[in-house]
Amino acid sequence: MAYMDTPETQRANRRFMKQAMTVPLLDEDREFELARRWKENRDEQALHELTQAYMRLVISLATRFRNYGLPYGDLMQEGNVGLMQAAARFEPERGVRFSTYASWWIRAAIQDYILRNWSIVRTGTTAAHKSLFFNLRRLRALIANGTRQNLTEEDRIFIAKRLGVGTVDVAAIDARLMAGDRSLNTPVGDASNESTVEWQDLLTCERPLPDEEVMETHDREQRSQWIEDALESLNERELTIIRERRLQDNAVTLETLGARLGISKERVRQIEHAALRKLRDALLDKVPDPEEAGLLA
Repeated sequence: MAYMDTPETQRANRRFMKQAMTVPLLDEDREFELARRWKENRDEQALHELTQAYMRLVISLATRFRNYGLPYGDLMQEGNVGLMQAAARFEPERGVRFSTYASWWIRAAIQDYILRNWSIVRTGTTAAHKSLFFNLRRLRALIANGTRQNLTEEDRIFIAKRLGVGTVDVAAIDARLMAGDRSLNTPVGDASNESTVEWQDLLTCERPLPDEEVMETHDREQRSQWIEDALESLNERELTIIRERRLQDNAVTLETLGARLGISKERVRQIEHAALRKLRDALLDKVPDPEEAGLLA
């Protein structure tokens, strides 16, 4: 649910905005002088005059983000933080107007505040997600004049190309924007009914059932035993090659094994293939269908 300012808060915001709009703008020379005095001498009076002159910039940028359901006063406060950060880092000798430089810091501060507080679930953890979060609504409005509720695959591809992100990211952020936070204890249906089902009751547990875990454990142990029995049909050299080549995460190369066993790598390959055939035959004697049992690919 979007935040609604109280009448008192609205009046306080209007007073702040009215006062900010009465402060005269600075010309380039005055702006340079104030910025230099603050940077070189830490003149707080110069800092105050510099930031007060561009408070209207904070108001303007905060107004652009009013539709995210957060207190307007907080948006302006965060914008003020960005304005102070800009003043602390501004280098007047570069020849850039302070308003141009400050706009980036103000916008960044407001956007970071929105991403931290828009939802209890962290949103916009990457640069791509942040770009999507603040541009998806605008691009949605461009698609079929905003008449479609759900994005089609073509819509997602269009947005992904415009923003240089993946379609998976578009789908993920779109789902977050279209669905607000919801408590798992929220009743489904009539809340006055004592037997009302809650949202958490409808969540599907993806863990295997106890009987499935028992069956999987039994099957795993049985497969291991079949393989151990089949390995007994191999001679020592075949067993070494199979263990080094097939039963390790990092398989040893044919060349390395050949050097260790004193044979060529082609001979190692031949022995490996012969050993695999022997294993298959041994498994067929014990298991009617080794592939169905998950033993052979």
